[in-house]
Amino acid sequence: MTDHKVLFIVNKYSGTGYSPAIEEKILAQCKKRNLECAIEFTQEPGHATTLARMAVDNKFKMVFAVGGDGTMNEVAQGLLHSPVAMGIIPKGSGNGLARHLRIPFSIEDALQLLDMKNTINIDTININNHLSVNVSGIGFDGHIAEMFARDGNRGLFTYGKLVVSQFNKFESFECQVSLDGVTTQENLFSISFANSSQFGNNAFIAPTASLCDQLIDVCMVNKMNTFQGIQFVRKLFNKTLHQSQLVRIAQAREIKITTQKKIPFHIDGEAATATTSFDIRINPSSLRVITSSGNYSI
Repeated sequence: MTDHKVLFIVNKYSGTGYSPAIEEKILAQCKKRNLECAIEFTQEPGHATTLARMAVDNKFKMVFAVGGDGTMNEVAQGLLHSPVAMGIIPKGSGNGLARHLRIPFSIEDALQLLDMKNTINIDTININNHLSVNVSGIGFDGHIAEMFARDGNRGLFTYGKLVVSQFNKFESFECQVSLDGVTTQENLFSISFANSSQFGNNAFIAPTASLCDQLIDVCMVNKMNTFQGIQFVRKLFNKTLHQSQLVRIAQAREIKITTQKKIPFHIDGEAATATTSFDIRINPSSLRVITSSGNYSI
């Protein structure tokens, strides 16, 4: 590995916009540390993964994902099981993993990660041979992710508007859920598979989830009425969702789910093709990431 090479993979279309000033700040901070810096812009879906794999082959020390959880996911795919550390400059709509890792949202502060004072090996999740690093799920969340992808506007407001408009329209679904071999029959509104604690925007779907415990937090949500939905949202944002009677959170290393009809799902917020069978497994300590300083549970 070369100790002075760092790659920044930038998605100009993440979140609500891009500023060329980001490049200037990146170059200035790398020059200050005598780091050889390369900046690449993603051109199409999957391009970030190709760029990250090239960085591994060329023995870069660090690769930074400059974007949201979707960009981070693609970069992680290219770095999985390698010694190259992933850094995050959060520029997306939700930035769930960055928030869980307490990475600053100021570009100047986030670039302090270049010092690599704190790195950890985190777990990842495999869902039907797709990599998930933050939070993925099936049901209502997948339905909203699909609609969000088709909407021309990004950001929390657009996402919230879709949730409100679709909440009473989306029907619960019958499914068979197996958690480490224990099988139950369920009728659910959504099921989330959490590696970190939150979707993004401080919406905590699994408040006690850890990136390093080699377990997936499985959050099963029942169908609810409008009043219950308002209470659900309140608990989602104040870290008390696990106390809701409409929610069950379990932990498992291996999950199998089958449904009677095709159910939409998402991987780290990005819509995936609806299907009837889900095979979910933990990948222990499979990704090296750079974290901010401070003593706290990850």
